[in-house]
Amino acid sequence: MTESVEALRNYVHFLHEHDGVRQVRLTRTAQQGLQRLAAAVKALPESIPNKGGPDNLLSGRAQRAGGSREISTSSAPSVNEPPLEISGSSKVEQLRHLAERASVCVKCPHLAARRHNVVFGVGNPDAKLMFVGEAPGEDEDLKGEPFVGRAGQLLTKMILAMGLTREQVYIGNIVKCRPDVPEGTAGNRKPTKQEMETCVPYLRAQIEVIKPSAMVALGATAVEGLFGPVGTIGSLRGKFLEYRGIPLMPTYHPSYLLRNQSNTEKRKVWEDLLKIMEQLEMPISEKQRNFFLRT
Repeated sequence: MTESVEALRNYVHFLHEHDGVRQVRLTRTAQQGLQRLAAAVKALPESIPNKGGPDNLLSGRAQRAGGSREISTSSAPSVNEPPLEISGSSKVEQLRHLAERASVCVKCPHLAARRHNVVFGVGNPDAKLMFVGEAPGEDEDLKGEPFVGRAGQLLTKMILAMGLTREQVYIGNIVKCRPDVPEGTAGNRKPTKQEMETCVPYLRAQIEVIKPSAMVALGATAVEGLFGPVGTIGSLRGKFLEYRGIPLMPTYHPSYLLRNQSNTEKRKVWEDLLKIMEQLEMPISEKQRNFFLRT
């Protein structure tokens, strides 16, 4: 490569600001540069260590004297990335600073080159309940918000059935950029182990800021991103795990229910959500307890 990653800063366009978070998009020149960077990094010998990745060159690592803390990386896959620094005097500021940093992240150059938006997360910074998915799909990549496609619409219905709204919970993903697929290819793909390990520090930081009282991991990939390969979702669902002291319920991803629409499968997910409601000491009506029991 003839140009440095630092030079790509000149090609970042700040499109607009939404809820205090700047949305950015890379120009075609920057995308082409990132594609060349991805090829160059891939060609490096495996013995050469990653000294923090190109994100340090593009966005810089803030070195603030006060108002910050580091996050433990226990109870999660081992990674080479250092814990993210959290700064700000309130949860809103802390999440905004993390979102702004994520918005210019190019640690996965092949993803940064193809994305439309970084899908950071959405919801209440003081949420008692947090949902974790795997990665944005096409709809989420275009809108910049998690779970807005068909699976997201079903998740919204699940949340409403619990007596909550999307505005009362927090929703995030293991990976913040849509995993790239070949041009002209429809559908989405599962993020790789390396992509998850590279991006999960952002989610860990979100969890550290929000401090939810309970969490729901939507699908096997979400569980793997948080804990590593610990089992199939069929064997894990229905039983609480613990993530850094927070009760976490693994359950099927909403997309699974779109493919398997029997009341039997819907009831399994609903039973998982009932356990979350009990954990949070939420009121549960007799009608709610009986959802999907009729065949």
